[in-house]
Amino acid sequence: MSFMFHPYPYIDHDAVNVITGRGVQPLKGEIPVAKKIAALLKEGKNVAIDAYPGAEVGALVNAIRQQTGDTPVHYIDADTLLKDPDVIADMLRPYLPEDREEDPVLLYGRRYEGGYQGLQEADKVQALKETLSKERSVLVFGRGSLNPELQDGYDVRVWMDVTPRTAALNFKYGKARNLGGKDDLPYGLLMRRNYYVDFEIGVDVRWNLIKSGKLDYYITADVPQEMQLVSLDELMTLFGELCERPFRCRPVYLEGVWGGFYFTRLRHLPKEMRNCAGVFDMIPMEVSIVAKLGDNEFEAPFFTFIQAMGEKLLGEQAYRQFGGYFPIRFNYDDTYHANGNMSVQCHPDEAYVVKNHGELGRQDESYYVCVTAQGAKTYLGFREEGSCEEFFEAARKAEKTHELIDYEKYINAVPSQPGTQVMIPAGTVHASGRNQVILEIGSLTVGSYTYKMYDYQRIDPQTGLPRPIHLKMGSRVIHGERTKEWVDNNLVNHGYTVREGADWKEIVVGEHDLLYFSLRNLIFWDRIEDDTDGLFHVLSLVDGEKVKVVSKADPSKFYIMNCLDIVVIPASLGAYTIENLGVGSVTVHKTMLKKA
Repeated sequence: MSFMFHPYPYIDHDAVNVITGRGVQPLKGEIPVAKKIAALLKEGKNVAIDAYPGAEVGALVNAIRQQTGDTPVHYIDADTLLKDPDVIADMLRPYLPEDREEDPVLLYGRRYEGGYQGLQEADKVQALKETLSKERSVLVFGRGSLNPELQDGYDVRVWMDVTPRTAALNFKYGKARNLGGKDDLPYGLLMRRNYYVDFEIGVDVRWNLIKSGKLDYYITADVPQEMQLVSLDELMTLFGELCERPFRCRPVYLEGVWGGFYFTRLRHLPKEMRNCAGVFDMIPMEVSIVAKLGDNEFEAPFFTFIQAMGEKLLGEQAYRQFGGYFPIRFNYDDTYHANGNMSVQCHPDEAYVVKNHGELGRQDESYYVCVTAQGAKTYLGFREEGSCEEFFEAARKAEKTHELIDYEKYINAVPSQPGTQVMIPAGTVHASGRNQVILEIGSLTVGSYTYKMYDYQRIDPQTGLPRPIHLKMGSRVIHGERTKEWVDNNLVNHGYTVREGADWKEIVVGEHDLLYFSLRNLIFWDRIEDDTDGLFHVLSLVDGEKVKVVSKADPSKFYIMNCLDIVVIPASLGAYTIENLGVGSVTVHKTMLKKA
């Protein structure tokens, strides 16, 4: 999961997928859902309601209490199973180190994989198992209710989900706390704990429930009063229909110190946004997916959808190779008419990120330039031999003196124009310059490890302090030998024609042995045909007004893309057509995995 600490509280209602629902009618509203669960308790059922961090379970439980009437119900808060807060803090300290020389704002850590079991008292869990075996009409609620050791003790298992956007905002606004946390942490530390511990546990338990089929009911509850409940079968029906068609995720928008203004106009973002620095259009762990059923929107985290659809969505090769995770992420970085560049940065390779953060793989990236204004540049690699050492010497000095440095003296600049494709293998110094919009495509990074090495002495608007840099971490993973000559020969606009016809062609715009995905352009006037051939595709309309992406097997399954929309083609879709609905030629950027 990327560090989405500050999503802008805006919902993009254009990003929906209209489906029939095949007869599924979610039970909607907090009171109707409470009545449903109360009825199960009145029947003598033992029920558990577990939840993703940030979900407001307490409100639902209060509503259930009001609906059970005279029926004696034994309510048990799963928090009572937890170890002492001091014990939990000691346990988690190795995963959340406090070395401010290494990590100035304590941003990074290591993934905790001990599950609920590691945070709960074994004797309390055993006592609850015995209670569930002897008593009826027991409601266990809150995070930890569906610890795998407890799941078989319930008649009904319920999961309450919220989107990552809402989870982050609920923690930011004080509506949620860390599981078993002793103190109210500053927001940044609270979210670091979430990322490495709480969110990790929630993802794993939800995945276990879906894969095992033990989940009975699923609740989506971004707005508690408007929560919706479906059975697992109904959820799989909705997700199954979405996975039979091209679909779009609901983006998340972020302000930032280098934010620009292209997307604020393109997508009519709220005028209250001071800028738009990032558009998380298809970052798998951060975005959501919306099924529109008539007038109703059913929204769920995209990763819940991935967990449920698995191989049908990803394809057999990708599912096996990446363990069920969606292996590529997509976002737009907007510096158009901004007041500066993105930070000078680099990312770690697999050996470093696995050893130090417990993550799943290396962090490679690529930039495709979509829009430019005057003087646009993309910074990539060092200028010449020796530039890396000289840059680090200047950056270390500037970190202490807060002086500005002439970074262009050390960092190579690639002129940007629409259609420029650069590849950024882990360890390559880079930055997106001012006055452009780039489509950023990255590898399987459940985490986000951006080691900033120079940030122009800017102040973080959230903290009022200089933005943190991570020179020590960056120095361990940097490839100083990647100079201008190497970059030009390896990383910029390297491709070839794959296939072509009278008025269409498919070209590779970027491939490198260090990147496991292929970056391509589909260029055409009227239409072009393609086939997933067992691997999902991701499309972005980077040049053109509007296109229609249609299943060849069933033309009723389509999605109409507007400029810079991003659409996923499930592996199971097979053959599809892209039709130009605008004027002139269009370019659709396509990302796909290389064949194994």
